[in-house]
Amino acid sequence: MNARRWWDLIVAGSLTVLAVITIDHSWVSVGERAGGLLSLAVIGLAYLGWGRRMLRSSNPSASAGDSGFDYAAFPASARLFQITLVVSCGAATAFDPSLATAQTLAFPILWALSTSFFGAVIWSALLSMSAGLGMWVGMGSTQGAAVQAAAIEGISFVFALAMGTWISRIADAGAYQRKLVQELTLAQDELAVLHRDAGSAGERERLAREIHDTIAQSLTSLVMLTQRTRSELAALPGDTTAVADNLDLIESTGRDALTEARALVASMSPVRVGDADLAHTVARLADRFGRETGIQVTVDLSGLDGAPLDRALEVVLLRCGQEGLANVRKHSRAGAARLAIERSRAEVTLTLSDDGQGLGGYSPDSENGFGLAGMRDRVSLVGGRLDVTNAVGGGTGTVLRVTLPLPLPLPLPLPLPLPLPEPALVPAVQAGGHG
Repeated sequence: MNARRWWDLIVAGSLTVLAVITIDHSWVSVGERAGGLLSLAVIGLAYLGWGRRMLRSSNPSASAGDSGFDYAAFPASARLFQITLVVSCGAATAFDPSLATAQTLAFPILWALSTSFFGAVIWSALLSMSAGLGMWVGMGSTQGAAVQAAAIEGISFVFALAMGTWISRIADAGAYQRKLVQELTLAQDELAVLHRDAGSAGERERLAREIHDTIAQSLTSLVMLTQRTRSELAALPGDTTAVADNLDLIESTGRDALTEARALVASMSPVRVGDADLAHTVARLADRFGRETGIQVTVDLSGLDGAPLDRALEVVLLRCGQEGLANVRKHSRAGAARLAIERSRAEVTLTLSDDGQGLGGYSPDSENGFGLAGMRDRVSLVGGRLDVTNAVGGGTGTVLRVTLPLPLPLPLPLPLPLPLPEPALVPAVQAGGHG
């Protein structure tokens, strides 16, 4: 049952019981009985007009506690409802002192509608004074009635204060536990991502070693055997042109397959960062990529000057740069590329552009591989965005841009200067070379 239905049941049930008690009191005059019923009716109407509109049909938010009243969105309704409760309970008690029992409904609502503990205490005191004044009037306005009303309302106020404090602490503890559960869930999600990444990197490295030690070696042997067979064929008498052409085709096919195998090994092998920071690691990655592919890579890492980035952001930038270069290797047919990392106050951006054949008919919905999709997932985990477009200005080539938000700076400077942390090390990831 949600908060709205619970409060509907509580308010309707309490007012109904109080109305029956008022009607059953034969010693109360008809006018006093009518006044008491009218006061109860005002409370019910105030709940329907102001209180119920503040109630959520779903679970309440942490900002409004567990009461379900969204007093932050309806501050005027909350205040009018509180005033009505205080005045109507006092009026009902003045008509029939037994209706002081209405405080059992009013106290919880006042606490639920209060924005702070101090505010709840003030409203509870006002309700006790209103009900006490009404009880004194209803009991004849005598000195004895004043003492009795003060004693009863004093006990009611203390009881309400004790119960409200206890329930408030329970609500605060529940909110704190929910926060801990949320933080634990986020930590578990991050740990699962790290575990998945570590497993994926390990498996890619293992496959790279297997391909290098088996398929690549076998293709190398095939090329060498073809070359030896051609030498032996040249020593034979007769016309061997047709056979030589077939050997040329075999050797060419073997070399192409060997090139693809080496490229595959390069794309899956990890980048060994050692003690280097992100700038040195990216520069080494680009240099190795250029030596292996013949594609000249220009590097601009001005965005890495200054304070080091968060370790998680460094990992994302490195892996996106590596995957982007792998795509340039496989698909671009480019002769040159540019890799830049730039930083502003709010974000850091990695841009990889080439002068190749461009995207053609590419769109994010048409992605059928794992490279860009995995990159997009990785970027989204840190709240960033990935854009892949054709070169601007009508030029040829592709532009890949990864934008990551930076953590907000502290509002106040630290009282003492602290030493800058050592550059974060980026864990081993896929690279552009092979063992």
